[in-house]
Amino acid sequence: MRYFITGGAGFIGSHFVRQCIENNHEVINFDKLTYAGDLSRLEGYDLHANYQFVKGDICDHALVYKTITEFKPDFIVNFAAETHVDRSIDGPDAFIQTNINGTMNLLQNALTYYKTLEGEVKERFRYLQISTDEVYGDLSPREPAFTKDSPYKPSSPYSASKAAADHMVRAWQKTYGLPTLITNCSNNYGPDQHIEKLIPHMIFCALKGKKLPIYGTGENIRDWIHVTDHVKGIMAVLEKGLIGDTYLLGGDNEISNINVVTTICEILDRILPLEDGRSYAQQISFVHDRPGHDRRYAISNTYTTRKTGWKPEISWENGLKETVFWYASHFKTMQENNKDYDLTRLGNVA
Repeated sequence: MRYFITGGAGFIGSHFVRQCIENNHEVINFDKLTYAGDLSRLEGYDLHANYQFVKGDICDHALVYKTITEFKPDFIVNFAAETHVDRSIDGPDAFIQTNINGTMNLLQNALTYYKTLEGEVKERFRYLQISTDEVYGDLSPREPAFTKDSPYKPSSPYSASKAAADHMVRAWQKTYGLPTLITNCSNNYGPDQHIEKLIPHMIFCALKGKKLPIYGTGENIRDWIHVTDHVKGIMAVLEKGLIGDTYLLGGDNEISNINVVTTICEILDRILPLEDGRSYAQQISFVHDRPGHDRRYAISNTYTTRKTGWKPEISWENGLKETVFWYASHFKTMQENNKDYDLTRLGNVA
């Protein structure tokens, strides 16, 4: 199969690119290489005969069209997005441009290409939009988990832009007949995530001896999924999903932010104990909560599992332990690559 993957140098996108190559699929990685994109995530894979890279913006109509029509993909998978909630609050423009206008440009080009297809190739083609659980807003502590039928109630400019993109994907399917799919995932974690995200940010700050800043009281709850489970779920949806349908991919791990950070500290206490015997948890500090901070996200995988057979396999305990070990072993490289990173920033908890 041929995969046109946007944002393939990002955290989740790069893991999906690797999975495609390992399964002998052909890939074009179309990525703008913003601050969050890093081709080193694909070191070794980038030498494979089935891999091509194109530096480009999904808003560039001519380049997107040229790349799609020359490559002739079976699947278009859109990972490209601005994703940092705090950045969206400070400057929403880039989120509107990439997440909304960029998605519309991809949909238009995908539709133009789709109309040229015939026979089995046309039957096989899919456009998959990678979305987020944040489009559903937040849940009270006792509310049931989100399902694909939950109403959209985005709270931040980021989640509003992703919600708008989802609506456009559905409209292009219903109005124009473009064969689309949507996946909404929960918080991802795992090796090689950008340092601005909560887990790598806290590990890095802890090892640097800096404060570990947590919004509010740290009681906000997120559902965490390991990136490996997530990309396997995406592949299952592409293989078995129904055109026009939505599939939720969660990790079945509802964890409060304070619990995430204290568990990280406990793991670091065991593998890299401080010389003075203190716990890394003593570096935790609480800061003023951010505007519109959602209380809780939770995802129900029931429908996705029933339709595709997919379910998460990596436990939170094992996944987080592996992740902390990875960052600890790459700490020196992280320091070199993030010399100018502002450690007073807050880790993005989505």
